[in-house]
Amino acid sequence: MTAAVDRSSVMEEILAQKELIPTKVFEQAKQASAAVAQEIAALIRARAAAGKTCVLGLATGSTPVGVYDELVRLHEQEKLSFKNVITFNLDEYFPMKPDELQSYRRFMFEHLFDRVDVPRQNINIPDGTLDPTQVLAHCRAYEKKIADCGGIDLQILGIGRTGHVGFNEPGSGKNSRTRLISLDRVTRLDAASDFFGEENVPRRAITMGVGTILTARRVILMAFGEHKAPIIAQAVEGPITAAVAASFLQEHGNAQIVLDRAAASELTRCKTPWLLGPVEWTTATIRKAVIWLARKVEKPILKLTDEDYNETGLQDLLAEHGPAYSINVEIFRAMQDTITGWPGGKPAKAQRPSERRRPTDEIYPKRVLIFSPHPDDDVISMGGTLIRLVDQGHEVHVAYQTSGNIAVFDDDAIRFADFASEFNQFFGIEDRRVTDLEKHIEEFLKHKQAGQVDSDEVQKIKGLIRRGEARAAGRYCGLRMQNLHFLDMPFYETGRVRKKPLSDADIRIIVDLLRKLQPHQIYAAGDLSDPHGTHRVCLAAIIRALEVVKDEPWMKQCEVWLYRGAWQEWEPENIEMAVPISPQELMRKRTAIFKHESQKDKALFPGFDAREFWQRAEDRNRATARLYDKLGLAEYEAIEGFVRWTSRSDWV
Repeated sequence: MTAAVDRSSVMEEILAQKELIPTKVFEQAKQASAAVAQEIAALIRARAAAGKTCVLGLATGSTPVGVYDELVRLHEQEKLSFKNVITFNLDEYFPMKPDELQSYRRFMFEHLFDRVDVPRQNINIPDGTLDPTQVLAHCRAYEKKIADCGGIDLQILGIGRTGHVGFNEPGSGKNSRTRLISLDRVTRLDAASDFFGEENVPRRAITMGVGTILTARRVILMAFGEHKAPIIAQAVEGPITAAVAASFLQEHGNAQIVLDRAAASELTRCKTPWLLGPVEWTTATIRKAVIWLARKVEKPILKLTDEDYNETGLQDLLAEHGPAYSINVEIFRAMQDTITGWPGGKPAKAQRPSERRRPTDEIYPKRVLIFSPHPDDDVISMGGTLIRLVDQGHEVHVAYQTSGNIAVFDDDAIRFADFASEFNQFFGIEDRRVTDLEKHIEEFLKHKQAGQVDSDEVQKIKGLIRRGEARAAGRYCGLRMQNLHFLDMPFYETGRVRKKPLSDADIRIIVDLLRKLQPHQIYAAGDLSDPHGTHRVCLAAIIRALEVVKDEPWMKQCEVWLYRGAWQEWEPENIEMAVPISPQELMRKRTAIFKHESQKDKALFPGFDAREFWQRAEDRNRATARLYDKLGLAEYEAIEGFVRWTSRSDWV
């Protein structure tokens, strides 16, 4: 016990030197959010017991939503009162009406203020409705009110990809105060999905300054997801610079960074922990270290030497598990075993005597169920594997979890409404409803405001467009039309980027399909960095459904695999099944993606990657293949990687 405590103390000292802002890492965002909410609740109660107000600085965006949900739960179930709370929000777009969908005022009332007992007069949010000539005075008054309240007790922050906190873009000074600021293009691009296009994002915002934030007595910056990992590493381990506003927290005496495991992945403690000190050399850690070493010295795994290990900080690994050749062979074989051209398993008659059989290989062909969050994620992320499963005779089903209707341009909706009307006219079909629908769509879209939610009719026709494209792609891949399942999960159908929470109805849809098909293999999207959050919600629904059916007999023969590709790729040390894709299969995959015409050339919500989805997918698949080649494994045109999910896996 003493040795373990000593080792922990040593590691804390090392981290304090490397991580220049105290950082706490949780396995899941949900756990992190609950911990932050508990700290806020404890502060509120302590201040109330002392007869004092509690002044909170609050943030918007997807990151703090879990905190607000937990605070609401504490209010409803544990009688946490907000009557002594005064709030100041970080920022607001300018101009912005308070009732608009993208308004931060509306966001705060929907997620927190309307659900707890905070006095309305205690709520302070920058005003996006002012005349520009009034903004300066408003900002000064905002600062004065914070000071008059005794300053902020606890400030919650998120972080943007440019390192901004609030809307303090690169170049914001340490002493900056509440002001009107022009938004960086990266920030506007990241906000494009909320505004149904980058062109609709306001170019300015009112924000607390870095100096305002630093005056708070306690600051907690939260970040979740792998897309936040690079900027977190810069803010926590890099120099203090105005180019990364969050780095100024290094000078705050009571700041903390709160992360999930994904957002921490680029920190030294997660990426290369052996460089900080002794580590426990598990199979996973050894594999990660050896692949890192091979990439660093640019050698195949089997060519790594004792000197390579010793000269790059891996002396402990060599001492415990060496010599180098023994380690190399073990990891090389583990990587080699991930490669299979038979993702559904190889039939016994086709197996070579030397091949290791998977537990479910005696079942052939299999029923395979591929879950696709949007109507194109199946072919974008695992199109090569899907084609191979079909070609190898498996019964492949695809379940499209959401309609994807918000990702269709208005022009496409008009075009398809025109087609329906002219189709009826051409064939002499008298149906006034079609004509009325065409008129409604044209009239609605002509007067549609930026960011306005589509009418039910427009949402429906956009959903039908996505369905037709999914059928075309499935048909091209050889799928039977009766094996395509359009689930239209209710959580998604809001007509806006922000969705409803998962409900029992969503889970029931998944459970019913699982029980109907009783698949031997399930594939689901593990691409949790998508900027819209749909992939994360869809995976959460699948996992909750699997918990319902986990004890049913058919589940004992079922494998669950997670794919990526649209937004990120698996790191090589995580890949457990690598499916090689030939040049011909890669072209077939590209053609299948092209069937999704509404997403071709320019997607409505491209996210932070400007490339088309087919380009992203091919580049990532080829990069994985090149990496396997450089590690000394077989050379392929492309590879799709998969990670096995178990009930013990931590994903959402």
